[in-house]
Amino acid sequence: MQARRFRYVTACAAVALAALLADAAPVHAARVGVLSNNKENETAADFNAKIAGHTFTAVDVSASTPSLVTLTANYDVLLLFEELTFSNATSVGNVVASFANTGRPVVLGTFYDQDRSDGSPLFNPNGWGALETIDPNTTDGVGTPYTARSLDAASIVAHPLTAGVSTLTSAGFAGGNQAKPGSIVVANWVQKNAKGNADPAIAYRLTGAACVIHVAIAPHYPTVAPTEFGGDFYRVWRNAFDFGAGGCKLSGGTTIPGSDAVAIPTLSAAALLLTALLIAAAGGIAHRRSRRS
Repeated sequence: MQARRFRYVTACAAVALAALLADAAPVHAARVGVLSNNKENETAADFNAKIAGHTFTAVDVSASTPSLVTLTANYDVLLLFEELTFSNATSVGNVVASFANTGRPVVLGTFYDQDRSDGSPLFNPNGWGALETIDPNTTDGVGTPYTARSLDAASIVAHPLTAGVSTLTSAGFAGGNQAKPGSIVVANWVQKNAKGNADPAIAYRLTGAACVIHVAIAPHYPTVAPTEFGGDFYRVWRNAFDFGAGGCKLSGGTTIPGSDAVAIPTLSAAALLLTALLIAAAGGIAHRRSRRS
């Protein structure tokens, strides 16, 4: 009987451990709207081919702005980036902010910083309107530096946004940001920003119902410079959509309020495994008692 109970406990523990280690598709499949003034079609096609579990649809916002009703009816998450600044950015930023305030996540990518109102005058920024009040980063006054960037492994915080990520490199289409007070930064670039401060590579901010994630590299990189980036590029983007589709929640269903606190999952893998063992042991004992009664 003792041997049988031990095998029962071991089997349960093995199942729990396998679940913890599995790199499965995201639980929440998201419809992602890919908003840009250029390269939105190519980016949506590339992500559909390379990122499993979500569907990506291009939305051209170069000259027109979709309504909030259209966006909320068709998409669970938005990805917003641009290729050169454009005059419709303010209108687009306002409706994307409204989308975020409904509780639907927004993901930003380079060259979002170039149209931010505090971006370099070189790019004649138009501003992103209300979106600038809830995004995680300002620019560093210069924006994308067009110089090499590599992920600082020592800066990586254990978090759903960094799961499976160890390297990321860019020859020029990344960086140039400054985290806002209260934003949560889970990885920085090795290289400092123009202010001499840490340059956030992956950050997010929670403001009321809004969750805005900023991945500071160009999502359309594979279509414009396919040999000039490397590392866990697609895993970084997949993590952003997975995290957003899950409601920007950590394990255990918790969220972290906007603060500078490091994001730590509610239970470690070891704690989860121990819990599984205890439950299994209790089940085995109860089973033995029921047979004796």
